[in-house]
Amino acid sequence: MIRRLLVGLGGTPFTEVAIQRAVELACAHGAHVTGVTVVDEKELLKIGPVPAGGSVYAQRMRDQRLEVSRERVDASVDRFEEICTRFEAACTRQGISHSVEREAGDPFALMISHARYHDLTIFGLRSLFDYGLTPEPNDALVRLVAGGVRPIVAVSPIYREVRKALIAYNGSMESAKAMRRFVQMRLWPEVDLEIVHFSNSASEAKPLLSAAADYCRAHGYRADTVWIDADARTETLAYAKRSEADIVVMGNSVRSLLMRKLIGDTVLHTIQNADRPLFLSQ
Repeated sequence: MIRRLLVGLGGTPFTEVAIQRAVELACAHGAHVTGVTVVDEKELLKIGPVPAGGSVYAQRMRDQRLEVSRERVDASVDRFEEICTRFEAACTRQGISHSVEREAGDPFALMISHARYHDLTIFGLRSLFDYGLTPEPNDALVRLVAGGVRPIVAVSPIYREVRKALIAYNGSMESAKAMRRFVQMRLWPEVDLEIVHFSNSASEAKPLLSAAADYCRAHGYRADTVWIDADARTETLAYAKRSEADIVVMGNSVRSLLMRKLIGDTVLHTIQNADRPLFLSQ
């Protein structure tokens, strides 16, 4: 059951899809959706060294950066309201309950704080807030996961209707938790599940896949299983594309996400290279 959704109104190429996904789920589940904007004024005011006599020009530049960012925040909020209104016309429930929080400060600290009181957080795969002036690092989503935000639906720039979910299951407690969370939340009750285990041992894969499928079927889902003799880090996305999965479900420990030098971390590789949405629950 979900009652509160959090979506970042970030002004990035992912924002449109994130809003649509959040409002779609709010409509389907009768949930409240909170749109959040964050302007990091401290970062915006950093323009580098100012030469002698250039203080007036520097202040104008700072003022312009703030003005442009605020304009783009307003544009993101307007788009959020527009999509909410559009979905309300088609929503079978009594409209869509929604609100907007405008924040200033550290984007990551603020989003982690808001996420504490929401059931699901929705962001773009590789950017958080960028109103055209302050590009985010590529590890924005990793930082959110490491900060304890869970579960997350990380959207791609192109909207996909979710009909089929690929569950990457390696038998670990983390991947089992992600699978259970996805199944229990029933975000898309009619979705077909494909549970995939990557290893070099068919005898190891068979009981793991059988038990996982039994669990999903007990919750009313259609679930197929696949064993692939390959490395999960390099093959998860390739297989998701071949099987035409609309979303990939994954789990991994926060510890490994923080260890950026850990070679072969499947979740890190998938976040950095995904071309379709991810459901992450650590």
